[in-house]
Amino acid sequence: QVQLVESGGGLVQAGGSLRLSCAVSGRTFGLYAMGWFRRTPGKEREFVAAIKWNTGSTSYADSVKGRFTISRDNGKNTVYLQMNSLKPEDTAVYYCAAKPGIATMLSNEYNYWGQGTQVTVSS
Repeated sequence: QVQLVESGGGLVQAGGSLRLSCAVSGRTFGLYAMGWFRRTPGKEREFVAAIKWNTGSTSYADSVKGRFTISRDNGKNTVYLQMNSLKPEDTAVYYCAAKPGIATMLSNEYNYWGQGTQVTVSS
């Protein structure tokens, strides 16, 4: 019912900015919550940010508060993750995810996942 495709990853220097996009296919966006997660080799999947599609209500991990912003464009069926003041520890594969109902921070509660996009931050 829902398909997700991430894009926008790349290589940036510390202190730089990058915007990730997640194109969403489906007809029930208003019923879903969207999330961004990231994974580094040797570490578990980490919650980054989430947004409820219909209300725009957001939540963030403490590690990215004040630096990252999640948003959505209803007309383009796209979710964004604006990343500013990037640090080397932000380096990871970033995944877009979706689930019905309320937004949560638990990755195992999300039903749909994109393929991921690599973000690398150099020091």
